[in-house]
Amino acid sequence: MKKFGSFLAVLLLCAMPGELFAQGTITTAVPFLLISPNSRASGMGESGTGIADDAAAIFWNPGGLAFLKGSEVSISHANWLPQFHLSDLFYDYLNYRQDVPEWGGSIAASVTYLNLGEFIQTSDKGPEEIGRFKAFEYAATLGYGTLVADNFGLGMNLRFINSRLSPIGTAQEKGDGIAYDVSFDLGFLYKPKTLLIPFTDVDLGNALSVGMNLSNMGPKVTYVDAAQADPLPTNLRLGFGITPYQDDYNSLKFALDFSKLMVRRGKDLNGDGKITTDDEVSYTDPFYKAIFTSWTNMSLNNELRSIISSAGMEYWYGNPKLIALRMGYFYEDPSFGGRKFMTFGAGIRYDIYGFDFSYVYTSSDQNSPLSDTLRFTLLILWGGLN
Repeated sequence: MKKFGSFLAVLLLCAMPGELFAQGTITTAVPFLLISPNSRASGMGESGTGIADDAAAIFWNPGGLAFLKGSEVSISHANWLPQFHLSDLFYDYLNYRQDVPEWGGSIAASVTYLNLGEFIQTSDKGPEEIGRFKAFEYAATLGYGTLVADNFGLGMNLRFINSRLSPIGTAQEKGDGIAYDVSFDLGFLYKPKTLLIPFTDVDLGNALSVGMNLSNMGPKVTYVDAAQADPLPTNLRLGFGITPYQDDYNSLKFALDFSKLMVRRGKDLNGDGKITTDDEVSYTDPFYKAIFTSWTNMSLNNELRSIISSAGMEYWYGNPKLIALRMGYFYEDPSFGGRKFMTFGAGIRYDIYGFDFSYVYTSSDQNSPLSDTLRFTLLILWGGLN
């Protein structure tokens, strides 16, 4: 009796990073690595690359770890894709960071876990149930950030990935839906202490920050065999942060992020000037080439349209910080997934403890599975700035 494994998990993942499925041409494995993990950045439109000033810097930009002092641990939870009404589809994120002066920087660690629920096995002779299995994916990450100059932080992450979509194969395939992989990230954060705007007396020093993160670089993910391997969701993020106002009791911060998938799919292998065969359509460049060739998938205009933009703001009141209010906007071109939503969030701090939450709002005509997503984060911060 041939066993059949349900791959509804893959269909659910399709509702996440829309650009992964842009125009049906660009797909990757393990897209859960792109989920915005923490409530704070999620409440700011999923923008955090240019800020990266908390433990979640290991996700948004490991270069930000270089500027952090003290220690912090946080855990985040979200019922994922709530419009599907599946109680066993959820996302958890645990991270920790610690500055180590003798190492000249900070270290960090995180665990990302996406539970996809329980699925039914059936035989190829009928729909009768012959078994059940649980599907999930997780990633464990170690990071380090150090100052290479007083105002410039450089960081790197190493990651182990396990994707367990199904313990069995389908039809005549000999493999299964389980894969292991590794990846790494490189990021930097620039925080000038003095930055005069030309022809003015305005100094943006200690108010402006610029960051970049190239994440999920590594070998392709293989479930069945190497010929069917899919690339990791290598992603380039460029972010900006600015604090235009701050006094003893109030501070206002703005963030702006741009991100693009660094994946190149499809290649003319037989020299006929067309991409038609299965091998040509499924071809993907290795990550070290795709960083450059991913800009040639389409016309330059379409490549620019494939860039996702997100922006947000955060207001803090208190001395030390006590209450935060956040909001943001996430935009993806309709031709490349079309995700558009507003985010709202809030936070509270008391002594060394903190709580954040965020909410995703989409208009009723979009019917987005991300609509009404709530994220919750609990954190403990000691020995650093509040």
